[in-house]
Amino acid sequence: MNDHRWTQLRTHMDERALDCLLITDPKHVGYLTGFMSDPHERFLGLAIPKEDEPFLIVPALDLEAAKAVSSVPTIRTHTDTDDAYTLLHGWLGSGRGMVGIEKDHLSVARFERLNAALGASGYADVGGVLSALRAAKTPDEIEKLRAAVRLIEAVLTEGLKHVRVGATEIEIVAELEYQMKKLGAEGPSFDTMVLTGDNTALPHGNPGQRKIEAGDMLMFDMGVYLDGYASDITRTFAVAERPNNEAVKIYETVLAANLAAIAHTRPGVTLASVDAAAREVITEAGYGPYFMHRLGHGLGMDVHEYPSVHGANEELVTEGLCFTVEPGIYVAGECGVRIEDDVIVTKDGVDVLTTFPKELTVIG
Repeated sequence: MNDHRWTQLRTHMDERALDCLLITDPKHVGYLTGFMSDPHERFLGLAIPKEDEPFLIVPALDLEAAKAVSSVPTIRTHTDTDDAYTLLHGWLGSGRGMVGIEKDHLSVARFERLNAALGASGYADVGGVLSALRAAKTPDEIEKLRAAVRLIEAVLTEGLKHVRVGATEIEIVAELEYQMKKLGAEGPSFDTMVLTGDNTALPHGNPGQRKIEAGDMLMFDMGVYLDGYASDITRTFAVAERPNNEAVKIYETVLAANLAAIAHTRPGVTLASVDAAAREVITEAGYGPYFMHRLGHGLGMDVHEYPSVHGANEELVTEGLCFTVEPGIYVAGECGVRIEDDVIVTKDGVDVLTTFPKELTVIG
């Protein structure tokens, strides 16, 4: 409880004259206390009063699990027949000054109940400061991210053995998600995507009964959670035979854009310029309109988190950031290619966590 996270939170409270913080996003509760949980509809929170010691609020059924790992020694509980907000009123009292909350996490209904319980003078959003804290990854977090990447690459290696002409997209998805669990993942970090043929031109397509054919491009986009941290990788392959010249050109352009963005990444440049490094390669090759999404997103305890790597984000790249680099070209009715890596910003450059080969490969 004495590490930089708590110090920065207390400093933030002083700077904004906050009387209390009430953190309710389970990922942020876990980040600060070590207790990770999905409370479902039950109340979970971390209360940090200005003048008192913080306390963790968990459903009674999670008490023993919380006691085993929480860095916050004071843990309070509620049962399924309790009104957690009435208990919160008793623990924190009413007539509070400014209270820091996570506005993106609280529903209107929960906020109304919270406000009725606390009667605070006002509420300030602290989601931004929590996201900023999480953005700078510690060495321990980097090793967890690296392990999650190693696992998903092992899954992809096994999954490729099951690719054959005539197999359906969803059959390959089922095999990949079986391998995730078999190899030790907590689960997929998002819906596993396998797309073939012209379905690869759908950046967020849904795998279905489409069968893989010789000459198809085949796209895998997937990740896992391991020890609370996510991985996210995309690779695109050719099936059974080398694709046509246009598909090869698209692939080589995307690969060059991926490498250009990684080479540009270092502390002090803007996130917008990282996006631009990739986008310029694709535009010069004549495919600018076919790259219609941001270059990447932050990665950590969530598969999509701060920062967003896009052309309007003038924030500076800083040491410890982890984000994806995933340029793509999507030509409707023909094919799509995306190549995605996970990177950590170092003191003088970047460490690419993903190691799976990126050269155009024919499989199946």
